[in-house]
Amino acid sequence: MDSDGKRLKRIMTITTIIITVFLVAFIIYAVKMNLLTSPEVLVKKIKTYGFIGPVIFLFLQIVQVVFPVIPGGASCLAGVLAFGPIEGFIYNYVGLTLGSIVAYMLSRNFGLPLIKKLFKEETINKYLKYIRTKKFEKVFFLGILLPGAPDDLLCYIAGISDLTFKKFLVMILVGKPLTLIFYSLFIKLF
Repeated sequence: MDSDGKRLKRIMTITTIIITVFLVAFIIYAVKMNLLTSPEVLVKKIKTYGFIGPVIFLFLQIVQVVFPVIPGGASCLAGVLAFGPIEGFIYNYVGLTLGSIVAYMLSRNFGLPLIKKLFKEETINKYLKYIRTKKFEKVFFLGILLPGAPDDLLCYIAGISDLTFKKFLVMILVGKPLTLIFYSLFIKLF
């Protein structure tokens, strides 16, 4: 690896560590403030921040993908409840897409040991068997499309698979909206 490649890898590692520290601090704050227990509590707190609320919500969506401590469906519903179906969709989409990219890049840099620290081994093993086959792309895309699927885990596993970043990004950009539309419609129906 040339010196530019080593320097870029070092910058990526340092950036990842800094982001991780900020994310851990945010999660500790969110747990102490009881923000991760229900969409209603989260919506109430977001609304207290006024015009900064969307930025905080975007950050929360990124965090919930990178550190999967809250169900993604709950935070998506909170986004729709807090901002309405159109703005909620946009904030959910941007936040989840950025979080998915961060998860992919983290696993590209830190590999399976990181994934094993974040997810149950039996769940990981269920999807690892696909990563060296052509089926992984289909499994990944379906996981992104279907509400309730372990899409956070799949983003991490995609990072250690042969799936290129370009294909990963296209699947996220195309698949995420369909799931988010489901959550928006779910709120409208009930």
